Amino acid sequence: MKTTVTWVDKLAFDITSDNGHVVRADTTIAGGSLDSGMSPKKMLLGSLAACSGIDVVGILRKMRVDFTKLEIETEAEQTDTDPKVFVDIRMKYKSDVSPENLDKFERAIHLSHETYCGISAMLKKHCDISYEVELI
Repeated sequence: MKTTVTWVDKLAFDITSDNGHVVRADTTIAGGSLDSGMSPKKMLLGSLAACSGIDVVGILRKMRVDFTKLEIETEAEQTDTDPKVFVDIRMKYKSDVSPENLDKFERAIHLSHETYCGISAMLKKHCDISYEVELI
């Protein structure tokens, strides 16, 4: 696994993966940059949600649970002093699984956080990660 980060302008960087995918990391205009991409910490929260989401979708498919929607919201509190690090992360998993499959949905999320999601495993060594479930 490898990435290359290339400075673009001001505080903007393009991150290129070893298979050619590119994302832009940046900060706001008020922060001195272009506001042309997501901040690295927001990317980290999004990566946590995507990593777990990949697990949850795969597990639900193996369980033969039907759904057409899955949304994962993440929110984090940070320390006030530098380096500003996450104190805790709260996640909300929303899906249209049927109420009778709610227990399977919750089990898939639990398995993601306890067994499969490497980003969750890394982050929870440094801060609490909690989650809730909502049927939509």
